[in-house]
Amino acid sequence: QFIPMPVLYGVFLYMGVSSLRGIQFFDRLKLFWMPAKHQPDFIYLRHVPLRKVHFFTMIQLICLVLLWAIKVSRAAIIFPMMVLALVFVRKVMDFCFSKRELSFLDDLMPESKKKKLDDAKNEAKEEEESQKMMEAAAANSVQLKLGKTNNLDMPKQSS
Repeated sequence: QFIPMPVLYGVFLYMGVSSLRGIQFFDRLKLFWMPAKHQPDFIYLRHVPLRKVHFFTMIQLICLVLLWAIKVSRAAIIFPMMVLALVFVRKVMDFCFSKRELSFLDDLMPESKKKKLDDAKNEAKEEEESQKMMEAAAANSVQLKLGKTNNLDMPKQSS
């Protein structure tokens, strides 16, 4: 009664638009118009080809448009059945995408947590590789004592 309706509409519009940041579906929609060199470092872009990301997004967009069209038509009474049909659409996606791709594209874990886990795993792998290289380098060198100075590492001569 005391708050004008346009003000309420504006508040809800602002809340809706501000909540779009960080939603993976909206981020994937923006990728359609973004050149490859300007794309952000999303975890799913590291592991899934861009063509498959676009295909997955198109399937979701088509399902959203179909649900909206059914909702506004006379067939709105079957809307709950169409929501149930989305479960079967998701099962059909198992034939189009690998389990690994679907885990990156359609997962409940937030993007930031997945990226931190992936970065930590990559760091551990790099650390392990560098440790192996250091051990291999140490195995291929001979240390000579030079009196009061530091040790001098010389590579072994291969015969």
